[in-house]
Amino acid sequence: MFAGAVLIFLLVMALLGFAFRPRTASERPRAAHRQERVWIIGFGLVFSLVILAMLLAYGIVTGERLLPRPGPDVVSVGANGRQWAWTFTYADAPGRVTEGVLHIPAGRPVDVAITTDDVIHSFWVPRLAGKLDAIPGHVNTLRIEAWQPGEYAGLGSEFNGSGYQGHRFLVVAHDTAGWDAFLKGDAP
Repeated sequence: MFAGAVLIFLLVMALLGFAFRPRTASERPRAAHRQERVWIIGFGLVFSLVILAMLLAYGIVTGERLLPRPGPDVVSVGANGRQWAWTFTYADAPGRVTEGVLHIPAGRPVDVAITTDDVIHSFWVPRLAGKLDAIPGHVNTLRIEAWQPGEYAGLGSEFNGSGYQGHRFLVVAHDTAGWDAFLKGDAP
């Protein structure tokens, strides 16, 4: 998306430079008019529409991948926001609850069922997925996936009172052995 935006920006700057270039006396008005039509229609419209269509296709494919769909390797977890903490539950480990730390397997899609008991909160792990609101009495599902093991910062980014700036949590992505140990209760 960034590369497409840079291409369009460079095109617009080139067109702007072309529009303000000094004209020579030898340029006839008809030839200049034809040349301007090529620039406006060819580059101003066609090029921009092709780039925007490619960006749209990329966005649709990426968005489809992020939709929560059932599958054999999908992990389900629950996230419950409240002022000013997050509690996480795990479908594969009934009764297992963590406070402020979400454990997930690396390399597998994870569907996070997000809700809250008090006010609207926003669940956001910037390096793993977009932001989704936790709404009282409603469950929203967000698909996240960590491609490699590690720790990822998460935060509640909705203003929900004077303590919202500290409404943070940690996502720990485990390798296969670490995830199995977590499910068995052998890891924190």
